[in-house]
Amino acid sequence: MNHRIVIVGGGAGGLELATRLGRTLGKRKQASIVLVDANLTHIWKPLLHEVAAGSLNSSEDELNYVAQAKWNHFEFQLGRMSGLDRARKTIRLAATLDEHGGELLSERELAYDSLVIAVGSTTNDFGTAGAAEHCIFLDTREQAERFHRQMLSHYLRAHAHRNDEGRISVAIVGAGATGVELAAELHHAARELAAYGLDRIQPQNMRITLIEAGPRVLPALPERISGPVHKTLKKLGVTVLTGTAVSQVTAQALHTAQGMEIPASLKVWAAGIRAPAFLKELDGLESNRINQLLVRPTLQTTLDDSIFAFGDCAACPLGDGERTVSPRAQAAHQQASLLARSLKLHMEGQALPEFRYRDYGSLISLSRFSAVGNLMGNLMGSVKLEGWLARMFYVSLYRMHQMALYGVLRTALLMLGDRIGRSTEPRLKLH
Repeated sequence: MNHRIVIVGGGAGGLELATRLGRTLGKRKQASIVLVDANLTHIWKPLLHEVAAGSLNSSEDELNYVAQAKWNHFEFQLGRMSGLDRARKTIRLAATLDEHGGELLSERELAYDSLVIAVGSTTNDFGTAGAAEHCIFLDTREQAERFHRQMLSHYLRAHAHRNDEGRISVAIVGAGATGVELAAELHHAARELAAYGLDRIQPQNMRITLIEAGPRVLPALPERISGPVHKTLKKLGVTVLTGTAVSQVTAQALHTAQGMEIPASLKVWAAGIRAPAFLKELDGLESNRINQLLVRPTLQTTLDDSIFAFGDCAACPLGDGERTVSPRAQAAHQQASLLARSLKLHMEGQALPEFRYRDYGSLISLSRFSAVGNLMGNLMGSVKLEGWLARMFYVSLYRMHQMALYGVLRTALLMLGDRIGRSTEPRLKLH
């Protein structure tokens, strides 16, 4: 009987791993590869801010898991992991409901020989009063589309009732990559909506406030990157508040620890991450304070050699014994590449290589206005990029993800289709 590898989570890392293993072990009938996800389609998470602003039509850029499985020799199972039995080597999948609340798939179990957990992360609101009730998080496509619908509703109401005030206020909590990129993308969306005739709300009347508890925007990146980004945001009319912690959120406003009230009709929380809560009670596996599973440098969980975890949901040692690998897309990609080799060695009972993270730099997109970042490598050290060149490198990150999933030829055809589509479709999603 074939060794059965179950991968839970079809995000960028989990989907890349399933595709790689399917093309090798699955195609050669050396193992059975099963990918489990709660959704039928995948969209690259770093693009969700564009979905929220309407710059990207998610239905056109989504990938269907069932089709990807057929093309790449693995099996897809729809479901959400809810439990684990390490002694019996099974995972439990919760019942799946249809759009009317009826049971589509009943609760069931899946057996595994090797289990890989790649369930990503969710936004961490740090227990802030009212945040979960009144803010939109950008963890899923559904949440991003919900924000877009609410924003578009403001414009349509203002357009239909000419006596309206003609203003919209957006508050974004967290000036990391998601918050910064969303702020710039929303300013671009305001210009496009006005150009399409929804001009009751002019671009200057979309009031965007970006709130960061730390001393500067992009606190995880070098100051030589965050400085130019801050200046560009100010030029776009974005109000940037640093050193400002949000203590409470109400339906009408955000309240800060400094006593400030920030009125906002649309509120987005993009500060901090944590792994899904079910991981902290997963049959005795060790986890940290933000629910990440503790793993060794081989990406095996500390208490079970047959269970691997990677990406945002795993706390992997960085090498100095104290810090862990940052929750970034490039880290998940590198870990998926390692596990594609490691799982074959694990099946053969051989020693596994250890993960060594390589930081290739960071790129931040400011919509069509600019991009800024730094590239890092052994030969060139750290090189700062800005403007058009940085934008091209930023776009190439998504194309690299597509090539890992589709191959070079199909990615080239997708790029051609995107270019043709730009001349036949609106530049902004208007529904």
